[in-house]
Amino acid sequence: MSKLFYTETRRRLGEQLEEGSLTLLFSGNAPKKSADEQYSFTTNRHFYYLCGIKEEGVILGLMKVKEELKPILFIKKADPMMEKWVGKTTTKEEAQAISGIEAIHYLDEFEGVLHHAIVTGEVDKLYLDFEMDGFKSTLTHEQNFANTCKEHYPFVQFKNVHQLISNLRMIKAEHEMSKLKEAIQVTDEGIQALMKNAKSGIMEYALEAHFDFVLKTHGIEDYAFKTIAASGVNGTILHYSSNNSIIPKDSLILFDLGAQYEYYNADITRTFPVEGKFTERQKLFYNIVLRANEEVIQMIKPGIPFAALNERVREIYFEELEPLGLVDTMEDVSKYYYHGVSHFLGLDTHDVGSRKVILEEGMVLTVEPGLYIEDEAIGIRIEDDILVTATGAENLSEAIIKTVEDIEAFMA
Repeated sequence: MSKLFYTETRRRLGEQLEEGSLTLLFSGNAPKKSADEQYSFTTNRHFYYLCGIKEEGVILGLMKVKEELKPILFIKKADPMMEKWVGKTTTKEEAQAISGIEAIHYLDEFEGVLHHAIVTGEVDKLYLDFEMDGFKSTLTHEQNFANTCKEHYPFVQFKNVHQLISNLRMIKAEHEMSKLKEAIQVTDEGIQALMKNAKSGIMEYALEAHFDFVLKTHGIEDYAFKTIAASGVNGTILHYSSNNSIIPKDSLILFDLGAQYEYYNADITRTFPVEGKFTERQKLFYNIVLRANEEVIQMIKPGIPFAALNERVREIYFEELEPLGLVDTMEDVSKYYYHGVSHFLGLDTHDVGSRKVILEEGMVLTVEPGLYIEDEAIGIRIEDDILVTATGAENLSEAIIKTVEDIEAFMA
């Protein structure tokens, strides 16, 4: 990603920040796993969106004084001994080249800079990224930092920058779209590998391994999320991810998966018959889901309420399932379809942004209708990644095959 992208995102955020404020964003730290092992580190996405640094323990400051936004980074000081164990840390020159920020300090200077900005009166407001899941959730690093600051500087006002950054992230720039498209293209190759190697009698994770191999050979370092490889009745469990069952004969297998490319995520679901050919009953339900998928994509354009997409899916399902004797009322649809059809997509798989919004050009969202007939061991979901354009929608995953005819022809 070009440093010009990060410079521009900081500028756009700075226009919304108050005078006399300091915004602080933390890259984060990997938590302890067990003994001397830590969980894999992944950078806080709001932090990354504004500076592009992927290293843990780094702090970004945005000081707005006299209508000017002054960015500053606090990075780790090189430790020759630790470098022998875990490798080199980001240098000042590297941080400048990535972020476009000229003012680079070491972490041991952070408290002094913060104290000086507050006691001199330059700053009387602190913006922090208060992302909270619920009242009883464990306090975040930002919340604990704010509590400490309140003890030392009770006269400082605290403000939440989370929604301001989230609103910016909802509209994707050209640089971001290139990353998303790369993640989707690699995911497509992985899905083809799954369909080529599908068969009954093997473990779900054994088939899943073909997807993993494709991603590794492309240098993909992480997944958008833990892969769902759900065969037979497992496909009716939305977030089934143990992937440890034997694939039944003549069953469908539902793969919900995605590559992550430079932190941008693909999120694709494809359902196909492990023997390469749908039964008539499987085909019946599959084409109902496919109709919902395609009609929702066709209705996406600027000005459409986000909520209207899911309403349309439920209408289609009632039209299709009522003649089959599966539903009598619209409420009955929830027996076979118990999730929403869309979420935003980007730096997070379930990306930031309110689902009460009106669609705008530049938004990227999923379209993922599903049907889950547990007593027939049929679970079907078809998911594509969609860009809202000026006049409609672009299916970013259009190349990934999904019709009954194309799937059977490919697997044959």
